[in-house]
Amino acid sequence: MLHPWHDVTPGENLPREFNALVEIPMGSSVKYELDKKTGLLRLDRVLYSAVYYPANYGFIPQTYAEDDDPLDVLVLCQEAVAPMTLVTARAIGLMTMLDTGKPDHKILAVAVGDPEFNSFREAHELPPHRLMMLRRFFQDYKLLEGKSVEVDEIQSSDVALPIIEDSLQRYSKHRRKGFH
Repeated sequence: MLHPWHDVTPGENLPREFNALVEIPMGSSVKYELDKKTGLLRLDRVLYSAVYYPANYGFIPQTYAEDDDPLDVLVLCQEAVAPMTLVTARAIGLMTMLDTGKPDHKILAVAVGDPEFNSFREAHELPPHRLMMLRRFFQDYKLLEGKSVEVDEIQSSDVALPIIEDSLQRYSKHRRKGFH
């Protein structure tokens, strides 16, 4: 059986375009997370707040972020995408959270195969309200759990691309040494 984190290619046109593996469809209030050992999706929790994911949420295969997980990605698309679906995505920005003291980067991307979103090249081209919704979701979704997170302003793709490259290199280094 293929492991979606280790055995799926991150893509051909890195770091600008990549494969994103969706864990959570847009509109869901269920937090699924990749079980790193088995490669299956695990129900992490149902969100405590009356909120839902404002974009398809997942990760870039063969990446290892500073929070010791695959690099997170939010894929903007006009439709909710089923969990465990590969989506060709293009980076348009970066949103960074501080969650339990560690930076938690989220690449903001668009689905290349979606004509409503595939013309966007930079996050600032999106309607300002869409960007506010993305940030607000991450500011609010853990409040009723008694947790708080800080969410930085959304940055350009020029800031996102080195984060993707670093996470690809970090993955290669850890893959050779073994993940802990």
